[in-house]
Amino acid sequence: MRVLVIGSGGREHALAWSLERSSSVDEVLCAPGNPGMATIGRCLPVDVADAVAVAQLSDDVDADLVVVGPEVPLVAGAVDAIVARGRRAFGPVAAGARLEGSKSWMKQVLVEAGVPTARHGAFDAGQEAAALAFLETLPGLYVVKTDGLAAGKGVIVTESIAEARDAVRAYLSGDAFGDAGRTLVIEEGLTGPEVSLLVLCDGGDGLPLAPAQDFKRIGDGDTGPNTGGMGAYSPVALAGDAIVDEVLNKAIRPTLAALTSHGVSYRGVLYAGLMLTPEGPKVLEYNVRFGDPECQVVLPRLASDLAVHCMEAASGRLATAPEFTTDACVTVVLATEGYPTSTRTGDPIEGLDAAGTVDGVTVFHAGTRMEDGAVVTAGGRVLDVTAVAPTIRRARTRAYEAVDLISWPGMQCRRDIAAAAS
Repeated sequence: MRVLVIGSGGREHALAWSLERSSSVDEVLCAPGNPGMATIGRCLPVDVADAVAVAQLSDDVDADLVVVGPEVPLVAGAVDAIVARGRRAFGPVAAGARLEGSKSWMKQVLVEAGVPTARHGAFDAGQEAAALAFLETLPGLYVVKTDGLAAGKGVIVTESIAEARDAVRAYLSGDAFGDAGRTLVIEEGLTGPEVSLLVLCDGGDGLPLAPAQDFKRIGDGDTGPNTGGMGAYSPVALAGDAIVDEVLNKAIRPTLAALTSHGVSYRGVLYAGLMLTPEGPKVLEYNVRFGDPECQVVLPRLASDLAVHCMEAASGRLATAPEFTTDACVTVVLATEGYPTSTRTGDPIEGLDAAGTVDGVTVFHAGTRMEDGAVVTAGGRVLDVTAVAPTIRRARTRAYEAVDLISWPGMQCRRDIAAAAS
């Protein structure tokens, strides 16, 4: 079959890379793609935020399956538009994508479904006083989130109530994230290890993929501001079969049932961001697409056929259980100078070919473009240097060996990804 992958980041590069290896896939197309994805299949221009344009492209290339990577086209209704044309699309319709498009609505669904989660409140631009008063009721770790999409950066986690108050004012005024923050969610901070679980869903039930753990903050030792993710690894020893089963039974299945009661048949992947608290797993958030960079460490370990899983989910009948190798995978994100508060672009990237020759290493492109025949930086998160090995320790060593071969002015990365797990 011909598969069209929508998106241009590291997650989409990993999806295209995995789909290319499928025995059921004849051709992978990417839109708009990136220089790394261009080595896999043709890259075609499209505005991913334009649902009609995405659907039209799926017709133009006669795609048997469209895999929609980012949240923006999902929230915009790309799957609705594709399905309306009689084609298969992997991803939720807009009504299901609202789980990520509106964090306040997501929290309502969690409460309705009885899913364990943090104590929280939602407030809009006219409720600044109420929001600040709610902060005072929390025990000392404060989480402030934009209601709308903010590219993974609209979250403040702080022990300082003064910083939390500043965030509330900046969000609600629109100064920080524009309309995305004019409604916000304030949560009680939870403690414990964080784990990400990706679950394939067919509208009625879900099949779990291997858990992963990512690293959100910019600096070593989990310091500095939150980012879209600076690295990840899989497997996660703390998230064994018992934890996965508990999350499926107490979170995923009740959520799917609640969505069904709202008339939503959720098909695609549901990302559960979890905190393993002393009281058990609690859902921090849902995303409606593969996590980034979790996707980049889960898919290289997948032994079964991604295209089959995606087609089954899109068709509403998951029948094939995902299988994984015993290998470990580690990915290290390379970012531009100033990320996440600013982005410097256009710097030529050196050492890509050399990094790709390290045993077990694949370099996924996250924010790159071609300029005068050279690959240059084109986003905050630029590359995902990913290594597979029999153990986390060896995978980590390979990843950083490849990292040290890559350079551009101002390049930054964390040096402690998966260190505690190796």
